[in-house]
Amino acid sequence: MPELPEVESATRRLRDAMVGRVVQRVETLHASTRRALPDDAAARVAGRAVRAVERVGKHQWIRLDDGSALHAHFRMAGDWAMSTADAPPPAHARALLLLDDGVRVALVDPRALATLQWRGADVAPPALGPDALDPAWDADALGRALHGRRLAIKPALLDQRIVAGVGNIYAAEALWRARLDPRVSAAALGPGRRARVVEGVRTVLRDALDAPGRYQDGEALERLAVYGRAGEPCARCGARVRRIVQAGRSTYFCPGCQGR
Repeated sequence: MPELPEVESATRRLRDAMVGRVVQRVETLHASTRRALPDDAAARVAGRAVRAVERVGKHQWIRLDDGSALHAHFRMAGDWAMSTADAPPPAHARALLLLDDGVRVALVDPRALATLQWRGADVAPPALGPDALDPAWDADALGRALHGRRLAIKPALLDQRIVAGVGNIYAAEALWRARLDPRVSAAALGPGRRARVVEGVRTVLRDALDAPGRYQDGEALERLAVYGRAGEPCARCGARVRRIVQAGRSTYFCPGCQGR
């Protein structure tokens, strides 16, 4: 699933293509996309100018000049593809946005799970925690969000109401950076260990933003220290990386240097 760095990279490309342009037409090409963006909602977007493109966590907002917005979520495998309007649509295109400069923006998704929805100015956004790269998200903010939560720190980082943008891969990588066992109780973390978690999250996300490709691409995969490396020696201490299951998701960690 695309996590914050991949969504941020896609958002920047979308911003460059759309801000200041007028959306002439929106076409939905798949039944699941039409359910999320029915014809009457797509018609509301036609003729509207794009004022801003924003990201919060894994969510993207295309802000229009009447105060409404298109809300996009990639889910498991979504992405944006830009081309000219006269080029063949890309494979797995689920929605097309035609702009007044001849650029066509396609929401592509081989699994057809990505969503694109119209939101009126009065519609509240999803309830999310602070963005993982927001400077205001610190050890104290994390402590308040974790207070009274009966779960381990790794599943806690996946809860978008605690912190927005972290997914399964970068949560495991962040805890390796923090030298913290993913099974430790989230509520039991003191200020020092919470600060290590925050710094670990920020470090892996910023490193990923600077690296090319999505995490599943070969070049990008090389930057991962523990995820997907069960049985391999830890790059820091040499112990064998372990895989366990937490809340139905794979967790990778080093038992040698990630202390509880």
